[in-house]
Amino acid sequence: MNNTKTVYTNPQHRHDFVLLFDVIDGNPNGDPDGGNMPRTDPETLQGIVTDVCLKRKIRNYISTYEAYEATENQKSRLKIFVEHHGVLNSQIRRAYTEQNLPTSKPAKDVIKDAAVIEGLRQLNPYLNDAFTFIDGSDESGDVVASLEYSGELSDAELKEALDLLENEAGFSKAVKTFITALSKKAGKADKSKANADKAQIWMCDNFYDVRMFGAVMSTGLNAGQVRGCMQITFARSIDPVLPQDLAITRMAVTDEKDREKLQTIGRKTFIPYGLYMAYGFYSPYLAETTGVTEFDLELFWQALVNMWDFDRSASRGMMAPRGLYVFTHESKLGNAPAHKLFERIKPQLIQPDTVPRRFSDYEITVDRDSLPPGITLTPLIEG
Repeated sequence: MNNTKTVYTNPQHRHDFVLLFDVIDGNPNGDPDGGNMPRTDPETLQGIVTDVCLKRKIRNYISTYEAYEATENQKSRLKIFVEHHGVLNSQIRRAYTEQNLPTSKPAKDVIKDAAVIEGLRQLNPYLNDAFTFIDGSDESGDVVASLEYSGELSDAELKEALDLLENEAGFSKAVKTFITALSKKAGKADKSKANADKAQIWMCDNFYDVRMFGAVMSTGLNAGQVRGCMQITFARSIDPVLPQDLAITRMAVTDEKDREKLQTIGRKTFIPYGLYMAYGFYSPYLAETTGVTEFDLELFWQALVNMWDFDRSASRGMMAPRGLYVFTHESKLGNAPAHKLFERIKPQLIQPDTVPRRFSDYEITVDRDSLPPGITLTPLIEG
């Protein structure tokens, strides 16, 4: 490990890292079960940002990079499996269709019952992706409608798909009977291990977040389960935070009937200030199974540094990265316990017993002396 400038991008080494970020007058991660108030530990009142929230920012940055900066050769490996409003089973199906792997024996029926046609028109936005509703007319203007089923769902998955439709407008006994009869004509999904292994390799090769974070990909067509080589903890604020819920007004109204109202009222939830710390772990052994490259790792660090500038919103206030410290191990098994390395990064208030309101209220002490043998510390952000 002579080149300390690039050692942290070597996928053959174990890496542990500390990430510091702060927020000013914003909500870094709202809790939908708590009126979207900032998440806090009820005992310590420390703020919390979930690992899922951080991974979402990373995924969004990778998508932006893929769209605007990546070369054509890079693009094919930078797809995102867990897209915003995406359909996971559709992503898994691509692993089969792109490699011409057999999925199942599909079935298709023409719909003659007008009530079923009308019902499926209403249900079409909610149909499971394994079904394709075709609605049209022939040359004479007569309605010609059909439903095609790929056959990829298990009995339990098919039942779940029908259960999800029950409360939607357009669902009826006739529609359910038609879908059930069609499904019985189709062959079962091919979930053999050989095809699943091929699909899993394709998913790892093409989807960045599958390579890095892992995924469960057996919910429709089977692509197995991948353990992620990169794991991130919840972020926790160094000191307690005080969530606030403020009333806001707007002078415009939504409906004509509300015109006489001079203002409408909404809410804004935020914390005045919080400095958060999260930890991360990279396993070279798991990375070998998913095919992580030096470029993948370099892009990950780049995302942690830059993703904040591509995730702005009025509700998040001012968020910024304040520290990124990467501990690289010479041995794949590791040269020191991660928690001992993390203890070397110590954010502390300069004035104890005061309420922090800015990053300059803290001092970040980094113990670089007497690092364990085989450990290299690379600060990618400081302050």
